[in-house]
Amino acid sequence: MKIPKLAYAFILMVCIFIYFVYTKFYITDVPTFEESDLYLEDDRDLLYPSVPRTSYHVFYGIMFDAGSTGTRIHVFRFTATNNGFPKLANETFKALKPGLSAYADEPNECTRGIKELLDVAKASIPSNLWRSTPLVLKATAGLRLLPGEKAMQLLNKVTEVFQESPFFVAEKCVSIMDGTDEGIAAWITVNFLTGNLNDPRDSAGMLDLGGGSTQITFLPHSEKTLQTSPDDYITSFPLFKKTYTLYSHSYLGLGLMSARLAILGGTEGQPLKEDEELISPCLPPEYKDTWEHAEIVYKIKGQKAGEPMYESCYKRVEKMLYKKVHKVDDIEEAEFYAFSYYYDRAVDVGLIDEEKGGSLKVEDFEAAAKQTCKAMESGEGEKPFLCLDLTYITVLLQELGFPKNKVFRLARKINNVETSWALGATFHHLDYLHAL
Repeated sequence: MKIPKLAYAFILMVCIFIYFVYTKFYITDVPTFEESDLYLEDDRDLLYPSVPRTSYHVFYGIMFDAGSTGTRIHVFRFTATNNGFPKLANETFKALKPGLSAYADEPNECTRGIKELLDVAKASIPSNLWRSTPLVLKATAGLRLLPGEKAMQLLNKVTEVFQESPFFVAEKCVSIMDGTDEGIAAWITVNFLTGNLNDPRDSAGMLDLGGGSTQITFLPHSEKTLQTSPDDYITSFPLFKKTYTLYSHSYLGLGLMSARLAILGGTEGQPLKEDEELISPCLPPEYKDTWEHAEIVYKIKGQKAGEPMYESCYKRVEKMLYKKVHKVDDIEEAEFYAFSYYYDRAVDVGLIDEEKGGSLKVEDFEAAAKQTCKAMESGEGEKPFLCLDLTYITVLLQELGFPKNKVFRLARKINNVETSWALGATFHHLDYLHAL
């Protein structure tokens, strides 16, 4: 039977209409990518930057670390692998001072530094991948210590700058990081770089001493730790199709700079009266100067010589830490890495190499504290806070439950990658986007 020509024309018109509808609603809404980006397995990955499922795809993540003393950008380049864990191919890093909290009274002024760091990201990432690269800022103790309204004003200003950028900006991509999450993210970083995420039984614990807070995070090996620890110290989270249960806690106000103030006898955010001074046995005798912390200037003074400086400072630190730290029994066997001011003060007294890091014991900090304090009894030296800082570290580690012969590894980098929480937080964010 012959089909009339009119029917052929009708069928042709229907095919053209179907083609037009398909291109309108299924093709034009998909971003245009260059050939090097066509390894993605589905269009969803174009809209939600995730851990890809092919072994060829290259993708990026941008993490701003807004700390108490400065703001840092980390631009990570990843390649996907077949085992579910991405491979870190490269990191670009830059830091600016001061921290966001320094602009608490002038929030508009914080945007200049944020834009400067965004230029680093633009220079590091191919422009065709900007739209699919997630952009995140997480603030730590510096903003946690600010009044809520002032902190929110700063976060809103950063959000405005991010929304004007060409990168992928998800909901709540600018936030104050919970201290426990900070510890968990640092734990992820360390164990990713040491290759222990696949088998967490061999994982390393993490100690971080920042300016405003300090964190401890590790994988408990005993059921007793899980049962007897405070409820909010034990946390579980998914990552790359695995679930991890960790002991993790952040002590706000026990970072080194905040602890200095407390040991000296000051109160966070509270200026001294006009003629008031903070007098401490942890400072060199007859020492007198000013010290700025969190935008407040304090007059400080050393106590007159009497009892040996280390012993009197130790008592002051013990008193300040009394019942503020939870002692753990399950940490003697696990390997621990220590970062930030732990590292810096160990470098200051020659316990480790500044570039390579090294290993030391709690008793090494103790011996360095005693030696430093003794030397300061006859002269203040170049670093008048060094006796106080080393004594605080010595007492803090013992209050956390570490015996004096416990060995720590101190490192700024593992496999040439910065050992900050930023990498772990980026992984967690990418995994979250993939789960949407």
